[in-house]
Amino acid sequence: TVIPRSPAPDDTLAFLRNGYLYGTRRFRKLGSDAFEARLAGTRAVVMHGREAASVFYEGDRFSRERAMPSSVQHLLQDDGSVQSLEGPPHRHRKTMFMRMLDDASVVRLVESFEHEWRRVRAEHAGQEVPLYDLGNLVLTRSALAWAGIPRDRVDDRDLAGRLAAMVDRASSIGPVDRIARARRRGAEDWASGLVADVRSGLADAGPDSAIRTIADGSDDHGAPLPEEVAAVEVLNLLRPIVAVSRFLVFAVHAMHTHPQWHAAVEHDADAATRVANEVRRFYPFFPVISGTVQRPFEWRGRDFEPGDRAVLDLYATNHDERLWDEPGRFLPERFQGWEGDPNTLVPQGGGEAATGHRCPGEAATIALTARFAQLAASRPFSVPDQDLRISLRHIPALPMDRLRVQMRA
Repeated sequence: TVIPRSPAPDDTLAFLRNGYLYGTRRFRKLGSDAFEARLAGTRAVVMHGREAASVFYEGDRFSRERAMPSSVQHLLQDDGSVQSLEGPPHRHRKTMFMRMLDDASVVRLVESFEHEWRRVRAEHAGQEVPLYDLGNLVLTRSALAWAGIPRDRVDDRDLAGRLAAMVDRASSIGPVDRIARARRRGAEDWASGLVADVRSGLADAGPDSAIRTIADGSDDHGAPLPEEVAAVEVLNLLRPIVAVSRFLVFAVHAMHTHPQWHAAVEHDADAATRVANEVRRFYPFFPVISGTVQRPFEWRGRDFEPGDRAVLDLYATNHDERLWDEPGRFLPERFQGWEGDPNTLVPQGGGEAATGHRCPGEAATIALTARFAQLAASRPFSVPDQDLRISLRHIPALPMDRLRVQMRA
């Protein structure tokens, strides 16, 4: 099968106009699950589906280093981070993250989240607030406490804003992007100072804490991580936890528009997990992931050479009719007895988390979203009349009014 080409000389504007549906519309128009296009001046193969995810994530075919626009690279990863590594260095660094996010650690994170949620509920009793902003604050406080970062070492509201902006502004250009990058550099400076103080003993950090693990981290040759790299990894631990705020918003959006799920999840953790997985599949998170070929291979009659680009469409894969019955409907029951194919449900990447580039915090994301669905099912707030539409042209997406909630007194 020959991979067709997009009819446009450059698809950058088409991507910006169509947002999450850019790939889906091109796939349908060209009658193929892969096509070639020029994006941001670079030719790439855009693809989706189980087979495409397998090609993209398995076999060490692709590198993530310099695979994304610099604005996205600097806001979401930065140089030296675990996402930018390949081969033995990546596997060694990934082991550190998997150790920090093991099953027992996820349980502790959820417990921290519940504690901070109760605290924030009391702070905002009787107020109307955007749930997204509230979620950012709760998750920042939860992540800091869970990671063992002393509260007197950080302005949690300021850090919540900085971490959220890294995700919110990842697709921005011009002045907005420059402001977001400046805010990230401020967060990196804070994290660098924190790492230095943990190493010197000026900051109290438990021997088994996540912050101690990163501060004491080493590369695959046993050398201590440079301070600036350790700082980047501190942010790479905290930022994805705060990014779960979008899934919390989407979980409430889903249960508000499908109220039958309130009773189903309130006292049933398995039902809550099914809702969490369907939220992750159905709602828009990151649209695509890009990679650069690092070793030659052949797929679909095309020779991929080192330096070639490929883009895996995550949103299209999560809505692929070949993989999901009625993908345009919110149906948590589809996850009843689900075995978990790593290349079909890919909001946080495909392949295996332990060895590949799938997000090591996926289990934490599911657990946090599921638990919040249960907490929200007890109706600690009401949802006032507002614009609940979600534009698929805006990346990353949120409801138009950021899902305002009226906290109960």
